[in-house]
Amino acid sequence: MSRLAIIGAGTMGCGIAYVSLIAGHHVTISDVGHEALERAQANIRHTFGSGVKRGKITDQDRRNALERLDATEQLELAVAAANIVIEAAPERLDLKQHLFERIANAAPADALLGSNTSSLPIARIAAATNSPQRVVGMHFFNPVHAMKLVEIVRGEETADRSVEAAREFVESIGKTAIIVRDSPGFATSRLGIVLGLEAMRMLEQGVATAADIDRAMELGYNHPVGPLRLTDIVGLDVRLAVADHLHDSLGGDTYAAPNILRFLVAAGHLGKKTGRGFYDWPSDPG
Repeated sequence: MSRLAIIGAGTMGCGIAYVSLIAGHHVTISDVGHEALERAQANIRHTFGSGVKRGKITDQDRRNALERLDATEQLELAVAAANIVIEAAPERLDLKQHLFERIANAAPADALLGSNTSSLPIARIAAATNSPQRVVGMHFFNPVHAMKLVEIVRGEETADRSVEAAREFVESIGKTAIIVRDSPGFATSRLGIVLGLEAMRMLEQGVATAADIDRAMELGYNHPVGPLRLTDIVGLDVRLAVADHLHDSLGGDTYAAPNILRFLVAAGHLGKKTGRGFYDWPSDPG
C-alpha cells in the first residue's frame, strides 16, 4: 500500500483518489479552502455509492476505502508522509511550478512527484524543484475510473527509477501505462486535440450537427465518445488552454483554436461542469 497525496481536489483529483482508494492505497487530498475539500469528499463518497449500486464494489469495500481517505488544506501536511505525490491543479505553468517547489521541500526525499498535466513541459515544472530526477508526468484521463490509460511522461532529468515507480503505481490501480518523451502535447493531447479542433471547425461551417459529428467517430471509427462530447467532459477551458499551448509551441494552423471554442469559453460555457458546452448537461441530482 502506498501513501498517496493528491494536490488539487477538482474532477481529476477526485477521480485519481477514487481509483487509488479502490486499489487499497491510503490517500490524502489537499486543496485551498474548506469548501473545496468538502465538495471533493462528497464527490468521492457519491462515486463510491454509485459503484455499490451498480454492483462494481461491495458496501464493505466502500467503507474500508473511505477509512483510508484524509483531507487537509495544508499542502505540507498532506505530503509529509507520502511516498507518491500527484499534482492535479489547473493547467497553469506558474501555478504548477509554485506547487512543486513547495511539494519538493516538504515531501520525503524519496517520494515520487507526479504531475497530471496534459500538455505542459515536465522539464519546466521539475525545474522549480531541487530534485528534478524524481518528477514525472502522470497524465490521467477523465473519467478516471473508466479510462484505462495513464500517460507517463519522462522529463529531461527524470530518473529511470522514477519512471518505473510511476509505472508500478499505474499498474497497481488497474491502468495501462505508455511512456512518452517530454514534448509539446506528449502523445495523447497532441493527437486528440487535432480531432477535437477539426470537429469544432466542422460544426462552425455547418457540416453537420454536434451529435452527428460525434456519431461519425463513434460508429464509423469505433470511438467510445465523440470529439465534441469528449471536449464537454474534459472542459472547454482545458481544451482551449491545451490548444493555445500547442499553437505557441508548434506553430502553424493545426492547433489554432476555432472561434466557436473561444466564444463558448468567454461566455462561461465550459461543458459538463457548467451544464452547457457543445451539449446541454442536466445537473446531477445525486
